[in-house]
Amino acid sequence: MQIVVITGGSRGLGAAAARACARRGMGVVVTYKANPESAARVVAEIVEGGGEALALPLDVADVSSFSEFREALLVAVREKWGREGIDALVNNAGYGVYTPIESVSEEEFDGLFNVHLKGPFFLTQTLLPLIADRGSVVNMASATSRVATPGVAPYASFKGGLEVLTRYMAKEFGERGIRANAIAPGAIRTELGGGLTPEFEAALAGQTALGRVGEADEVGSVVATLVSEDGRWINAQTVEVAGGYCI
Repeated sequence: MQIVVITGGSRGLGAAAARACARRGMGVVVTYKANPESAARVVAEIVEGGGEALALPLDVADVSSFSEFREALLVAVREKWGREGIDALVNNAGYGVYTPIESVSEEEFDGLFNVHLKGPFFLTQTLLPLIADRGSVVNMASATSRVATPGVAPYASFKGGLEVLTRYMAKEFGERGIRANAIAPGAIRTELGGGLTPEFEAALAGQTALGRVGEADEVGSVVATLVSEDGRWINAQTVEVAGGYCI
């Protein structure tokens, strides 16, 4: 059984990815920061569907906590699955702030940087010894790094940096057969940034070739594909899952 760690797996794209991986027979570890109840519901849903999952707390912005998390993860995986490591890491945890460049505070900038670029960098570094040879890393990027969207400059910039980091991961981890890819969702119906108003959703749908916004499960299924054997020859890529957004 493959074991997959999905950060921010208590809701949205992370929860959808967790469900999709579990449907493929993978054991899933979802992390949460402040909502253990939501994470427990995701785990319960997976278990009720015949899958296997557990939840662990993790603050992706707090690099100093990563060593402790690694030890907790190792204990949990050993006790539940009899394994001494994992097969895949999905760096998904994140949040959105909508502020024009002229109004972005240093605190907002640093918060987004810590979660969307610094955190994935050092969490991957910390967990790399636990990732099995021929395993994989998936980083959650964003279509906003390709299509400039007013109000999300720091977020999009760090997501763009994450795409570059993904290629470097693929290059440096390749000798162990570990693949690294990024997924860049377009407009998806989630709670990120407060969700979509009807007006905003209509505007986004009008910019998308398929004429609608996406659903979280449509991104989750791509995550599951990339970490599975089906994705074994996909490496160093950013896969946009956006229905043809701004083409």
